[in-house]
Amino acid sequence: MRTAVEHGEVRGGGVECTRGYRERPLVELAIDEARTSGTGLVGDVSNTLATVECLARRRMPARVFHEVLGFSASETEAALLVQEARARVDRLGSLDETVRVSLAAHAPYSVSAALLQALRADLEAHPHDVSSVHLAESPEEGAFLMDGSGPWRTLLAELGAWPADWSPPALTPVRYLESLGVLDARLLAAHAVWCTADDLARLAAHGVTAVSCPRSNRHVGAGAPPLSAMYRAGVRVAFGTDSLASAPDLNLFTELAEARRLAPDVSAGALLESATRQGARALGFGEEFGSLAPGWRASLIAVRLAEPASDPGEYLVSGIPPALVSWPAA
Repeated sequence: MRTAVEHGEVRGGGVECTRGYRERPLVELAIDEARTSGTGLVGDVSNTLATVECLARRRMPARVFHEVLGFSASETEAALLVQEARARVDRLGSLDETVRVSLAAHAPYSVSAALLQALRADLEAHPHDVSSVHLAESPEEGAFLMDGSGPWRTLLAELGAWPADWSPPALTPVRYLESLGVLDARLLAAHAVWCTADDLARLAAHGVTAVSCPRSNRHVGAGAPPLSAMYRAGVRVAFGTDSLASAPDLNLFTELAEARRLAPDVSAGALLESATRQGARALGFGEEFGSLAPGWRASLIAVRLAEPASDPGEYLVSGIPPALVSWPAA
């Protein structure tokens, strides 16, 4: 199980096939649920890499982010953590060429500056990889980076992971990562709920993709992502469901319906582009998935109309149940 802290509470994360064979059927059920809902490419954050085999066996194209943590890691320790994580990835071999694995940081409150920069160096050494980080997910994250206060400090101290020489950067999460040189077009910023207008301008300028999970944010009480402001600022936006620990299902169409509710001024076309082309590009599959073009994969779904629709785009962002989705034979 993954764990995360939201508003001072430790919450369980999604089952990631981390307890051996007993969880594998659950992972495969989740993969099947996503596919039945119309998803043909996923991004999965994994501490253990155990989902890689499940994804390959189920033939679900994916980018798996092997997450690395270590808030107290020094420069030397960071280099070793990244070396060990990369070795675990290399030992996987080539299970399926559409299941690709890269390294990722967990979050600014759980990964040291040295480790963030070591992960960045690893990314630069692997030009076909992309990376991710949980960013600006809660107000507690912002407070922690501003003045070192709040539940994150308490938790790190309880875990014995509090470095005595650490000083808060007194920056927003976005500006902090920018100061470390880790913001660019190969980074996915998960959540990005608590971003200022200046933060959004910086994300847009660096080409970072904000991966919004509005239903999960609502469930854990993190707030609503500023979707309208993101699109106005020119931020690249993609959508995710997060995990079943904080979302009722893995249906991206339902996620789009929540996005439409939060951002009625954003066009249906822009939301659909985020759910297709932008998502594929952000995961490193931008020339294979997400568009209809010669030489690209024919990963197509058909959506049946439950009733006549004058605007197909608006219909598609209104929340489509799996019963109306099918995968035509290629």
